[in-house]
Amino acid sequence: MDKLTLDIVGLSYSQTQTGAYALVLGEQEGKRRLPIIIGSFEAQAIAIEMEKMKPSRPLTHDLFKNFAESFEVKVKEVVIYNLVEGIFYAKLVCQKGDQEVEIDTRTSDAVAIALRFECPIYTFEFILSSAGIILDETSMSETEEIEEEIDLSTIEDTEEDAVVEKSPSEQSVEELEAALEEAINRENYERASKLRDEINKRKEG
Repeated sequence: MDKLTLDIVGLSYSQTQTGAYALVLGEQEGKRRLPIIIGSFEAQAIAIEMEKMKPSRPLTHDLFKNFAESFEVKVKEVVIYNLVEGIFYAKLVCQKGDQEVEIDTRTSDAVAIALRFECPIYTFEFILSSAGIILDETSMSETEEIEEEIDLSTIEDTEEDAVVEKSPSEQSVEELEAALEEAINRENYERASKLRDEINKRKEG
């Protein structure tokens, strides 16, 4: 499969829900955008490097870079290679001399490291086709349009790098019931309660 190059468009966050961030990646040769839910720590690590800020002490991703360079390991590229049940999977392609090694990683960590090594970020067509958003030509800024499209105030925080979920009001009863089962399996009882209430409200109506 041919790899598609992604650029970092930016970070969006919700004023109403602390900890909900969307890392927005865009295909280099097209208009599709790939929003990925990440944690606050990873969002901070990405933002600091994007703004070329220098923390007083090395962050975890800076430590990784310093460690790798000390042993002459280079990160050649980052590949977002799969999307399974709403979770993105990524890997670092590393090189030391003639040896090449692939290391599995969360997408947010991979992007933070890619920024520090100034290496390209790739994905595949099936991922963009499944989870990408095509922006309309409007007068609003790109970041504002993405934030409106994904409605960040409805996103539940997660330790995984996940595809943006629709809000409960936008889902069918079947989708809500499937999401309820998943929330229970993940022991996310706060989200399960909200989904259960929405299902009951729909059935009573």
